[in-house]
Amino acid sequence: TKSCESGDVYKMQGELIPTDFSLSNYPNPFNPTTTIEMNLPIASEWNIYIYNITGQKVADFNGYSEAGIISIDWDASQQASGIYFMKAVAGTYTADKKMVLMK
Repeated sequence: TKSCESGDVYKMQGELIPTDFSLSNYPNPFNPTTTIEMNLPIASEWNIYIYNITGQKVADFNGYSEAGIISIDWDASQQASGIYFMKAVAGTYTADKKMVLMK
């Protein structure tokens, strides 16, 4: 629904604020890029760390965002094929996920 001159009255379905914290990536497995998404239910500083199978940190992303969906593209073209782990920290929320890079 639109109001006369002030724009949208109701938010569209895709713009709703997430109610739960979550972390995912797609595609998975990937080659060589993947999109990492974090659902952030509250405004906060956040960090996403990516580790290889030996526990070495190979990438990290950080920032401050209002509540919503954070989307990051990770280009792993300089990394070896294998299993990677991502860890997200945002305020009191944390999540860990596994990713597979297949070249």
